[in-house]
Amino acid sequence: MELIIDGFRKAIEMILTGDREILEITWLTLRVCFMAILISSLIGLPLGMLLGLTRFKGRKIILTIINIGMGLPPVVAGLWISMLLWRSGPLGHLHLLYSPTAIVMAQVLVSLPIVTGLTSSAFQQISEKMLLQIKALGATKIQTILILLKQTKIAIVAAIMAGFGRVIAEVGAAMMVGGNIQGDTRILTTSIVMEVSKGNFDVALAISFILLTVALLITAALTLLQQRKRVS
Repeated sequence: MELIIDGFRKAIEMILTGDREILEITWLTLRVCFMAILISSLIGLPLGMLLGLTRFKGRKIILTIINIGMGLPPVVAGLWISMLLWRSGPLGHLHLLYSPTAIVMAQVLVSLPIVTGLTSSAFQQISEKMLLQIKALGATKIQTILILLKQTKIAIVAAIMAGFGRVIAEVGAAMMVGGNIQGDTRILTTSIVMEVSKGNFDVALAISFILLTVALLITAALTLLQQRKRVS
């Protein structure tokens, strides 16, 4: 219990004193997480809509791959991205390994299936009667999409929250492709692992409290947005 209290005190001290390293690590964590979930949303939401509303050959295979990807171990994602970006890999000439961009790529790989899969499930639950009614009213394709987005907005925000929760808690892939380099690729989760390995449990607990606070604030904001839309 004393260790937890010390960790909490250390977290308050870091925040109040404006610890430069912690601020930089937190800012980098937010940058890579927001970029990853933005990319995943821009790709996953339209793809989920397509898979949920249309029927075509090979659709079940794609859905199966996406569902498998939802449980993809982060270390596997990190391994694949590492092989892709390694100097002898297909994208090795870009020199992106051990960079924030590499972390974003790994996080997209683990969050994209979640956003796509949950969005697809939401659109698959739309009744055929509603689709026929919208069509009968003469709605254009854009109007139809807007109507369906309004009907599934709660599920869509939930999909984004689930994807964000996955990336902000991710550590294995970030460690592999980022290298946990101080001042360059060190984020909150990899910092916790490093401090634990050094035996600095109070510092690790302090960083974990900061990570939990950041995750809580962002999730709370998304939840308020989700519920506000529901009321409106």
